[in-house]
Amino acid sequence: MTTASSQQPQSGAERPVLTNRQGHAVFDNQNQRTIGARGPATLENYQFLEKISHFDRERIPERVVHARGATAFGFFEAYGTVGDEPISTYTRAKLFQEKGKRTDVAVRFSTVAGGRDSSEVARDPRGFAVKFYTEDGNWDLVGNNLGVFFIRDAIKFPDFIHSQKPDPVTFERQDPNRAFDFLSQTPESLHMVTLVFSPRGIPAGYRTQQGFGVNTYKWVNAQGDTKLVKYHWMPKLGVRSLTAEDAANIQATDLGSHTRDLYEAIERGEYPEWELSVQLMDDDEHPELDFDPLDDTKVWPEERFPLRKVGRMVLDRAPENFFLENEQIAFGTGVLVDGLDFSDDKMLVGRTFSYSDTQRYRVGPNYLQLPVNAPRAKVATNQRDGQMAYGVDLADGQNPHVNYEPSILGGLREAEHPTHDEQGPVITGRLTRKRIPRTNDYQQAGERYLLSEQWERDDLVANLVDALGQCDRPIQERMVWHLLMAEDELGLRVGEGLGINPDDVGHLEPLPTQVLSDEERARLANLGKNGPRDVAGREMTHCVPNERVVVERCRAVRRPAARRSRPTAAPPRTSRRRRPASTGARARCPHPRCCARRGPSTGPWPPGS
Repeated sequence: MTTASSQQPQSGAERPVLTNRQGHAVFDNQNQRTIGARGPATLENYQFLEKISHFDRERIPERVVHARGATAFGFFEAYGTVGDEPISTYTRAKLFQEKGKRTDVAVRFSTVAGGRDSSEVARDPRGFAVKFYTEDGNWDLVGNNLGVFFIRDAIKFPDFIHSQKPDPVTFERQDPNRAFDFLSQTPESLHMVTLVFSPRGIPAGYRTQQGFGVNTYKWVNAQGDTKLVKYHWMPKLGVRSLTAEDAANIQATDLGSHTRDLYEAIERGEYPEWELSVQLMDDDEHPELDFDPLDDTKVWPEERFPLRKVGRMVLDRAPENFFLENEQIAFGTGVLVDGLDFSDDKMLVGRTFSYSDTQRYRVGPNYLQLPVNAPRAKVATNQRDGQMAYGVDLADGQNPHVNYEPSILGGLREAEHPTHDEQGPVITGRLTRKRIPRTNDYQQAGERYLLSEQWERDDLVANLVDALGQCDRPIQERMVWHLLMAEDELGLRVGEGLGINPDDVGHLEPLPTQVLSDEERARLANLGKNGPRDVAGREMTHCVPNERVVVERCRAVRRPAARRSRPTAAPPRTSRRRRPASTGARARCPHPRCCARRGPSTGPWPPGS
């Protein structure tokens, strides 16, 4: 049997050359074709379009990613301001303008890598997709529960997901050796690795997870002025997470714990609520920053770009039919309303093509006629027929014989644009395939580790040691090298658990795809001896307080008992896999013969409530 673990590394000259299915050699599989290194991307990206289109069609009919999920419905209520300023200063989007204005929403939470019947407590990012049914049509804000992503160019998305899926030959499981083979050769993923392998990689429930737009978008005001914008959802209940041990205790008896918790809370009238905040930045390249604001592997430091509250979201209804309103709901990053716009974020540009392309394939070309996807605004198009069409998008008074434009025979006309159609900075550049110049792959990963709570650090180290312990030695060494480049303590602790010290990896050169900055070269020259990074005054939204929900295996029944606590002391560091200690009262399991004798009931049930 052939496995990734049994394959020996090959030198560059011995490895076969990658081609597309036309037989064309692929000379750059890392970057889309763009105008200049920062974008925008061009439409003739044949290699990217072929690659992502095939990837979109790899599963029938289940979603390739985000297959396991749950939808709920409710409303978004605008504050009419962005922080202390009128929101019209920055965007003309109508849903934000009036204080107290409510817009219907549908939200789908999901895991990413697992199948439709997989566990909801697997270690994985969580999708956080919101569909706003606005008066100007639908707006889809399609994000995750973590503030960054693994890659910054969408051309790498099929490769990344393939590395996280089961081995295509054996299909036995998700192979850590395959996953870290990719991650070790993709240093931009390190920031996300410090999140996914921390407790935040297993939220205690959908109701207690953050949400992020992840990508950089734009706001446009009535004068056509633009600002770069990032979106943040903060749960009213606070952020709560699980360790792998807690998750295993739940998964032993319940694969759908998050969905159950969400729907039971709505049924009890305990409606989940999130507050929406934004960060705003001038629409230019910002050479003064040590990162590119269009890089989705980075967050914007909040001490420089503070969060400004713009509204709240409440979920008060579960689906009436799970298939109709969860399996068939479809989102896309290209679904924006007037006053909202795209940035040149390479990942966003690729997602915008891929999401809608996937929905046309998975659900059908008329997926927008399904009630859960249809806008509340009046629809009038010249699109006709196609598989599963059951309506015609006719406007009142439209000549049904005319399905083209322009026409003087009673057909549709173009709308008047609310402002001039030129906006944003002037873009100049030559067609190229290049990564953005300011990669800075290690700084925020190291800062994120240092800003984490001690129990999160301990759990992150334990999880990395466990996963990397199943990998080949060259992969382990490269990952320890990356971790040492990010932060001494993180690399030293993981290295200790694997039996690898800085001297063992000091000979490694940067990857061929890497161009290190002067600061990074200085860290490399002093690998493991640089001392902690200075994080004084640094604020990151994905480092807000995180409460551990401790779950103990229920001995007599099919549901685990849970308690919430904040650890008072970190466990001693050790190379063995040890979970953080925790103190606090236990919540009573609803089965008195089993768990009641373990302690008094001082908290809610079920987990995450």
